[in-house]
Amino acid sequence: MSKPLRIGFVGAGGIARFQATKLKEIPGVEIPVVADVSDQSLAEFQKVIPGVQSVKNWKSLVAMKDLDAVSVCTPNKLHFAPTVAALKAGKHVIVEKPMAMNAREAKAMVDTAAKARRLLMIGFQWRFTPAAQLLRKRVAAGDFGDILYVRCQALRRRGIPNWGVFGRKDLQGGGPMIDIGVHILEMAHCVIGAPKPLSASGSCHTYIGDKKSAVLSQWPNWDHKTYTVEDLAVGFIRFQGGASLVIESSFAAHIEKDVFNIQIMGTKAGATFEPLQIFTDAGGYMWNQTPAFPGNQDGFAYKMRHFVDCIRDGKPCEAPGRDGWAVQQMLDGIYASAAQHREVKIA
Repeated sequence: MSKPLRIGFVGAGGIARFQATKLKEIPGVEIPVVADVSDQSLAEFQKVIPGVQSVKNWKSLVAMKDLDAVSVCTPNKLHFAPTVAALKAGKHVIVEKPMAMNAREAKAMVDTAAKARRLLMIGFQWRFTPAAQLLRKRVAAGDFGDILYVRCQALRRRGIPNWGVFGRKDLQGGGPMIDIGVHILEMAHCVIGAPKPLSASGSCHTYIGDKKSAVLSQWPNWDHKTYTVEDLAVGFIRFQGGASLVIESSFAAHIEKDVFNIQIMGTKAGATFEPLQIFTDAGGYMWNQTPAFPGNQDGFAYKMRHFVDCIRDGKPCEAPGRDGWAVQQMLDGIYASAAQHREVKIA
């Protein structure tokens, strides 16, 4: 019988517990230890993985010689140090999105993984959804021709988190753009073949979150006193090859309803993610194509299983550190442009 794959967790919050529920379903995977400074979070993790060893210091966890891999599920500011330390200690790492606070940190993480010859995977799951997989295959097959334009939307009408530290720029790096916008951005970038970003323009606006909750909403009474991130951010990215991308992301906006979607326009075809449709011309007619069954794969479960398969079987990683670095460059560019009120180049 093969040796079990032992994965430790840095961070015991909600996303860590959700990861653990998926990992414990995979035969031959063990979760022996978790690190967090919060007794409550550690207790909640114990409910998911009974008997797991709990420690307060992540440094002692990454130094454990009997661990094969580490999952980093901390606030964004605490992604870099545990990831680099774990890689240097010979562990494979999956780090939740966004991979870092900025592109400089992301590049250092990628370089460390290469030097250590260990896997660095980013916790992107939307690229593994059936719709994204179908669109990626059709784009790669040339069915869309040249990609011209992509519109991404990750918009909440009123969805400011009233838990955690999502409203603190010092710990998160930003608001909806880096928290939920990153999901739609990584998926869209993957679908169109991950072209190199060249420049970015952006604007950010705060007008609701820094005030007391005044209307009924799904998550009322957020901490407006510590709220230092944007409510709404928009960005424009230019890519090598001529394609461009617009992204809109909000925790709070005066819109009809929440939106999570991408729209693609190419020289031969276009598409939407939700509903999943492809638009093209054939036989003298304009066609709207809807797949009868695109699949029912759970993107999050696939993410965790894929991490295990990459380590055990040497499968090529479909969410590698370099993809996270490219996404981080785009996020950095949007925020920098918003601060400087001009288009900025992406190195």
